[in-house]
Amino acid sequence: MLRLGVSLQPRWPTDDATAALRAARHAEELGFDHVAVGNRLLDSGSGLDTDPFVLLAAVAGVTTRLRLLTSILVAPYYPALVLANQAATLDVVSGGRLILGVGTGWNPDEFAAVGVPARERGARTDDHLAAAKALWSGGPTDFDGPFTTLRAARLGVPPVTPGGPPVWVGGHSDAALRRALRFGAGWFGTGVTAEDVTGVARRLTELEDGQGNAERLTLAAAGFLTPPGIAAAVPSPGRPLGGAAPTAASTVDDLGRLAEAGLAACTLWLPVAASDVEKSIEWVAAEVMPQLG
Repeated sequence: MLRLGVSLQPRWPTDDATAALRAARHAEELGFDHVAVGNRLLDSGSGLDTDPFVLLAAVAGVTTRLRLLTSILVAPYYPALVLANQAATLDVVSGGRLILGVGTGWNPDEFAAVGVPARERGARTDDHLAAAKALWSGGPTDFDGPFTTLRAARLGVPPVTPGGPPVWVGGHSDAALRRALRFGAGWFGTGVTAEDVTGVARRLTELEDGQGNAERLTLAAAGFLTPPGIAAAVPSPGRPLGGAAPTAASTVDDLGRLAEAGLAACTLWLPVAASDVEKSIEWVAAEVMPQLG
């Protein structure tokens, strides 16, 4: 069965800082699998731009079952030790509900602001993931990478998930797919079609070189949905689920095709006003989820 989540992306009112938490709690009550928070440091103009670790830690405190997805955390923004420690901390306080969705990033202004050369983003992502996984192993860690050196390092907060939280690697390039095979428990795409999912699965198999790693990966993606009768507050940043004028039937058909192609989880990115988020997820829970099987 395709697992549905919801992105906590809308621009929540600054005079009600608990609105996002209420929406997350309601998503859990409605049966959603996870909530997701992105990683923008500067104003994106399209939604809430909070720190994903901080907001998801708050969500963990008001929920009990809902999984917590960073979608997508820009790994090069964080020193490897800080990334490993923050992820392990959230894994602990959530009772093992964190999924660490990571990518290399793209925004030149943000890279300049944090003092990280954008040309190094791929190499830094590989370095930080390798170091984090070594630190999550539990023992004293020696690590020599191009950007990280550790000697007998041990995290002060070991993750409760053995080996650390599952990592979903975002991106459609061969480099991203190789990164998923090397470090990931899953792959995360954006606005994909069923044909895209089939193509990614095929390419992962080609790149794994017969090692069997592709079969263990969870295939997941963000999908963009504006439920009928609810106005879009911002343009959809990608292909809309169910078409330009979605209905319950067209949305179920679209999601069904994605599931048949191998997609295991879909995060719904709702380009609606904050005041319409709960109404939107109620529509999905009532009209779409029961038909997904």
